[in-house]
Amino acid sequence: MIKTNNIFFIAGPCAVENYEMMVQTVEYLTIKNIVNIRANIFKPRTSPHSFQGIGINGLEILSKIKQKHKVCFVSEIIDARYIESMIDDIDVFQVGSRNMSNFELLKELGKITKPILLKRGMSATIDEFACAAEYIVHGGNNDIYLCERGIRSFDSTTRNVLDLACVPLIKKRTGLPTIVDLSHSLGRKDIIAEMGKAALACGADGLMVEVHPAPNGALSDAQQQLDFCEFESLLGKVFEA
Repeated sequence: MIKTNNIFFIAGPCAVENYEMMVQTVEYLTIKNIVNIRANIFKPRTSPHSFQGIGINGLEILSKIKQKHKVCFVSEIIDARYIESMIDDIDVFQVGSRNMSNFELLKELGKITKPILLKRGMSATIDEFACAAEYIVHGGNNDIYLCERGIRSFDSTTRNVLDLACVPLIKKRTGLPTIVDLSHSLGRKDIIAEMGKAALACGADGLMVEVHPAPNGALSDAQQQLDFCEFESLLGKVFEA
């Protein structure tokens, strides 16, 4: 991944929906010097009736965009059988919270040379999170970024509870760069700037946020995705002197 203002900033929609939406988002983000782009073609959901992503055909969209823009696509891998299909178009393989304990997938990702973004499981302890990373390292791949994305709680004020103590603890335990997913942890936009600054203050190496040209029409997680104006405001607040 590439740093922006000395941090790893990942931004983009919750999921790839179509070419027009994706290229519009990429063109905007690259103007803002954000080149690590969220590009999930798979979207594991709790309900089978929810939007699950456009699937492997989404790679055609990403490949077309890459012909015009120098970006780093970060996309979730849900099954080892898709690694070969995704390897040419995806720059960073993301392991989502539901697959943090999919050890067979982690073993296979340990065999490739692409960077891995490993998200903490929604109910995983810090020790379990570290052990999941060790599965990848044991396979031979040391190019790993860890991602704190919030853990489950009884409190529904936020989507999850953002455990910022995890950031310095997991970095001390593993020595791996660690980022914070603000969108999935909070599930809301009104406190995202404050929590972004708090994440960086406690040692996070980067931030991940969801950005969509028209969040109200998004096929998933509409309530937490930033529009372009909201994202620009966030950048100003996070990077302010």
